[in-house]
Amino acid sequence: MSKLLAIVIIGLLLVPSAAVAQDQPLDERILLTFVPNVQFAPFYMGIEAGYFEEAGFAVSLEHLQEPEVLDLVAVGQANYGVVSGEQVILARSQDRDVVYAFEWFQQYPVGLVYDSALNLSDLGDLRGKIVGIPGRFGASYSGLTALLHNANLTEADIELTEIGFNAPEVFCLGLVDAAVVYINNEPLQIQQLADAGDCGDVQAVAVTSVASQVDLVSNGLIISRALLDDDSAAVQRLVSSFAEALRATIDNPAAAYLASLAYVESLQRDDSLLKALESAAEAQSDFLSELPSRADLAASRADLADQLKSRFDAQTLSQFIILLNTIELWDADQLGISDMASWQAMHDTLQRMGFLGASPVVLGDAFSNQFIVAAE
Repeated sequence: MSKLLAIVIIGLLLVPSAAVAQDQPLDERILLTFVPNVQFAPFYMGIEAGYFEEAGFAVSLEHLQEPEVLDLVAVGQANYGVVSGEQVILARSQDRDVVYAFEWFQQYPVGLVYDSALNLSDLGDLRGKIVGIPGRFGASYSGLTALLHNANLTEADIELTEIGFNAPEVFCLGLVDAAVVYINNEPLQIQQLADAGDCGDVQAVAVTSVASQVDLVSNGLIISRALLDDDSAAVQRLVSSFAEALRATIDNPAAAYLASLAYVESLQRDDSLLKALESAAEAQSDFLSELPSRADLAASRADLADQLKSRFDAQTLSQFIILLNTIELWDADQLGISDMASWQAMHDTLQRMGFLGASPVVLGDAFSNQFIVAAE
């Protein structure tokens, strides 16, 4: 970590904390999905900027498949994990007592990408189209099911083809009319291919997000009911410290990118880019001392993106832009809170998919906002 980043992080730590530090930090692991990626920047900030340590935890991160994360938390072999909301409902339908304690993604990260020349402003026009999807599982399949239902369509009305996680390549070969993607990164990749002339006749892509059509509960932090009952104070400290790290990431993405360098080998490390981000992080730290509004912070992120785009090529900036895109899915007036309507919408989607049995799922037991209210 650079000296300047250390200075910036010290500045971030001046924000008052609701957590209570312990004399000796407790070893605690948080189970994540996928692989180390800039999209996990809040967790890296939590470690590097000391938010977890201030709360009394020495946190380590472990990346597993989503079912493994849920299994380990459900049986008490791990205290904290990150999974999607539909996995919590599915787990509880099988009498596995996990509780969703913090909604990290306030907007569902899935959507439909297509050539902007193909007018799909009315999703009913998807009828008869070839739609690519990673597979009939997970957030992508839930999101597509919700989109189709909202357009009064079913899977039978489209030609659904499983393409794995290869949407940019498959889409640009013209093998599908549209693809179900994660909206923070894959449309960007496809647009870069189009800009380079490597996406057939496509010049620009359009995206319809699931969140623009229906509010589904998304990725968040889970715990076991046993942990909630036995040590709610520890849960409160962990949740509060993560909320602070998430807010710090949203407020100062340049500092968050720099903190991620120690964890994500694939991040661009061009010297001129890192110097520009160090300068931006320091300037943003000064800006934060003025207590800007959420709108002002959003404008500052947009301004930073414009400044960097004028100096660096798209490939150099791609991971930072992905971070900025993902921040838009996290940001909210009140971080971490989820509501019954989004849980009900997800439950109904899973039921339409035939993934739930006859036994009812008590959604009120699936999530808790008690730690969010205290943190705020």
